[in-house]
Amino acid sequence: MKRFDLELLLVFDEIFKTGNVTRAAHNLGLPQSSVSLALAKLRGHFNDQLFSRTAKGMVPTPRAQNAVGDVRRAILALQHALADQPLFDPAASTRRFRICMTDISEIVLLPRILNHLRGIAPGIHLEISRISPDTPAELADGTVDLAVGFMPHLEAGFYQQKLFDQHFVCLVAKTHPRVGAALTVEQLGQEGHVRVRTSGTGHAIVDKILAREEIERSVVLNLPSFLGVASIVAQTELLAIVPERYASAMAGSEAVRFLPVPVELPAYQVKQHWHERYHADVSNRWLRQMVAALFASGDAAGH
Repeated sequence: MKRFDLELLLVFDEIFKTGNVTRAAHNLGLPQSSVSLALAKLRGHFNDQLFSRTAKGMVPTPRAQNAVGDVRRAILALQHALADQPLFDPAASTRRFRICMTDISEIVLLPRILNHLRGIAPGIHLEISRISPDTPAELADGTVDLAVGFMPHLEAGFYQQKLFDQHFVCLVAKTHPRVGAALTVEQLGQEGHVRVRTSGTGHAIVDKILAREEIERSVVLNLPSFLGVASIVAQTELLAIVPERYASAMAGSEAVRFLPVPVELPAYQVKQHWHERYHADVSNRWLRQMVAALFASGDAAGH
């Protein structure tokens, strides 16, 4: 039969135990007619009577005797699969979570996550990798549990939750000789720049808007990540257009300051992303709730 559900297996087992269709129906909370119909389906599937009516009740045939062990194992397996998931205890867990994030998130978000975990889940380990074109496939096959960043082109099958809005500012050295309390459009075009090309940060928006406004930056240095940007800006006269949270973090540790960009650049949303296959997984759900509690602005999750 194409359709062979748990109820049929339960009927088989109950008749086997009780030797009586009426008693089996009572124990299962089903009408006797439903149990009789289920028995007829079972007989058709097994091509065997399964239970013969005798003076001692419904006696299993050799075919039923041979099948009962497999039937009961199947019932247990299905009940286990359909049961409520066990609670996830982060305090006792040694789970290893794999998270894709941007290098900015490593600098700005990861320390806070680690400090939080140390207090509530000291046995949990994190494995961090960078957001890349392979990230959607890694989320789908479970290689990665969660991705945090800017991923606007995910297809169907993924959930996402906004954590916060991000906007761009211009990072400059504290002692920059020509840039004062404000940055002009002319200075933006005349000064040398550090440009970072990395996925998951929304940074491609910058080039598009500047091109539309016919502002051509003098890019002196292209970098693959943000990890060295603040140090380079602090020690040179170069500018860097960077996300505000990164600039704010770097202003506390490097000799840099940040100013509004004199061109209107759109904000973008930093989100956490996961695949629908793991939406109900108890440990993954705990991870997402923890990240949202630390960083989210309160928006709900959705496809």
